Amino acid sequence: MERLFVDTLTGFDQIVIPSGSCTHHVRDHLDAIEQTPEVSHIRANTYELVEYLHDVLMVEGFPWATFPHKVGLHNACSSLRGIGHAKPSELMTEPFSKTEDLLRKVEGLQLIEPDRPDECCGFGGTFSVTEEAVSARMGLDKVSDHFRNGAEYITSADMSCLMHQKGIAERGGIGVKFIHIAEILNGGSA
Repeated sequence: MERLFVDTLTGFDQIVIPSGSCTHHVRDHLDAIEQTPEVSHIRANTYELVEYLHDVLMVEGFPWATFPHKVGLHNACSSLRGIGHAKPSELMTEPFSKTEDLLRKVEGLQLIEPDRPDECCGFGGTFSVTEEAVSARMGLDKVSDHFRNGAEYITSADMSCLMHQKGIAERGGIGVKFIHIAEILNGGSA
């Protein structure tokens, strides 16, 4: 798969992926194949969508986007700690959040603050299979935290976390909806 990925994307100056976990893998774990100049180029020039919009393009606004809803932000572990979307709570540094910066540029969107903003949702790839009960409880805690604090929607830059939380919300009868950040920034409607 790594070889196919590199062969497919060789020749592109920049690669933008709408997933923090996938971006983190490409940058830090694309090592099952020979580290050719093409592999090195791809590793160095692969961006996650949020960081590409925030750090590379430095987007100043989304005039086409309105989203008049209360939104909870889920920073996936790979996005938070792997590629630096925001300041993890365990670090004693100045707070920042690239994702929040972008969402605050969307007209009508109101960010809600969960009690535990950077807590894991329990997906974690195979963790959700090997530790199903723990994973489900972590997801329920995460979704409930957002819902309790008024979120109508939960957004993230990682679809896998959103799918995990959506399944938990549906099974638990929790009336919150899920939407990828790209849909909001592109002017998608509720």
